[in-house]
Amino acid sequence: MDHRAYIAERIAAEGVTAEELAEIIAVPPDPSMGDYALPCFKLAKLMRKPPAVIAQELAEKFVPDGVVASAAAAGGYLNFKLDRRALFAGFASEFMEGDISGGLPYGASDEGRGKTVCIDYSSVNIAKPFHIGHLSTTVLGGALYRIFKYLGYRVVGINHLGDYGTQFGKLISAYKRWGVREEVEKGGIHAVNDLYVRFNSEATEEMEEEARENFRLIESGDEEANRLFEWFKSLTLEYVGKIYDRLHVSFDSYAGERFYIDKMQPVIDELKEKGLLVESRGAQVVDLEAYDMPPFIVLRSDGASLYATRDLAAAFYRKKTYNFDKCLYVVAYQQNLHFRQLFKVIELMGEDWAKDMVHVAYGMVSLEDGAMSTRKGKVVWLEDVINRCVEKAAKVLEEKNPDLADKEDVAEKVGVGAVIFGALYNNKIKDIVFSYDKALNFDGETSVYVQYTCARCASVLEKAAALPRGDMFAVEPNDRELELVKSLSAFPSAVRAAAKGYEPSTVARWCVDTAQVFNKFYLDCKIAQAESDDARAMRVFLTEATAACLKRGLGLLGIGVPEKM
Repeated sequence: MDHRAYIAERIAAEGVTAEELAEIIAVPPDPSMGDYALPCFKLAKLMRKPPAVIAQELAEKFVPDGVVASAAAAGGYLNFKLDRRALFAGFASEFMEGDISGGLPYGASDEGRGKTVCIDYSSVNIAKPFHIGHLSTTVLGGALYRIFKYLGYRVVGINHLGDYGTQFGKLISAYKRWGVREEVEKGGIHAVNDLYVRFNSEATEEMEEEARENFRLIESGDEEANRLFEWFKSLTLEYVGKIYDRLHVSFDSYAGERFYIDKMQPVIDELKEKGLLVESRGAQVVDLEAYDMPPFIVLRSDGASLYATRDLAAAFYRKKTYNFDKCLYVVAYQQNLHFRQLFKVIELMGEDWAKDMVHVAYGMVSLEDGAMSTRKGKVVWLEDVINRCVEKAAKVLEEKNPDLADKEDVAEKVGVGAVIFGALYNNKIKDIVFSYDKALNFDGETSVYVQYTCARCASVLEKAAALPRGDMFAVEPNDRELELVKSLSAFPSAVRAAAKGYEPSTVARWCVDTAQVFNKFYLDCKIAQAESDDARAMRVFLTEATAACLKRGLGLLGIGVPEKM
């Protein structure tokens, strides 16, 4: 049960919806004050009354029930105390209904039934290795994919491949001049990239003209040119596929820019028919000056299309093919203007589904030394970051538990998890400075800490497996048990909030917060050696539920959980 939402539904505040009230209900810093509190200061202007008067009036109107035991005014706050037994029983019932009785897993829902969400993320460039700048779009999109699926939506993951442009003509020229097939096969995508870099460093005007001709050959269907292009593409997908597997990311479509070449003209024709295309310095554009944006260029002065043109065609194709309810673009914030223009053009074309297009912007990732991507001349390949994190994880695990079985598998889960969590823990729009040491801290706000908590739960459950259990509903939860129940009860709302705000960090923070609450519970409450069979039953159940929910939360982020660490 979402207790904030439940309390909000019970409050009749003038001019304020239950949803708005739920968003401002907080947990008091001192548990003796109550389990939840409504700060009435935010209602004072709306209701034109002092906060203390609002709190008192709401308290007098409130009728306790089997969930909320009391509501009391304290200055400008309205504090609520929950019925401890009812709180535990409600959570236990919800958890067991899904995880034990075969219903939807706890935290999942069918709210998305009959609805489709398209998510465009990662968008790998053919013939270029992944650098660390690709991390956020890949793991953020992957997390949103899993979160929306968990809520019952039909989700379409789209990898909009960068597979069109004169750079492929350059690559063919470079390969024909310096490439050796056996060496390229052996070196894979990095060997292909080296050829491209060499071409750019040595290119003459004659070579540039040759590259343009090679690209023209690709477009015209030349057999040899397309055979080479498809080979470069296969090398790229083989390379990125291994990284995607490690990051637990998958796609339903790899339709890239090239796929939309023959789908642009109908959209261009429609723009012309609706009088939206105008000429500007020889180019065909949609004038957006009235909306404080520069022109949206559809065709260059030489008649060539741009990636913006292909994005426009892709949007119409996705709506026609998938009939989406939402179409998300997980792309860095530097493309804010492009997506504002794209969505506005679709709106001007009279398509009401323009409102369902969402740019999920995110900040940049760099390492502590400032290295980020090829744009600053410092190439940091994503695979190198993952490998180094796994290697460091193996060393840390060796120091902490030299007798640990399956060390390689555990190190992979810990290291890869640290990379993913490092990109997802903070609000997506923030720039991130990735630190290996911080990411692998067993005591910090990290995936390692949450994974270790799961391993601790597994150890506790193993020790308690043969011990008798009584009736877990026969005892009233103490403060630590109640705190854990409330934290676990918040998991479904954390998942829903992550979907609503396109913000997986909500789930990541819930995982850390709940792990912290469990570890306090673990230190203060004897579990296997509980004072009674009834108390043991409750604590073992809470440990089982914690392990299940934390594993599920990390799983939504794409992070695996070792049984032992």
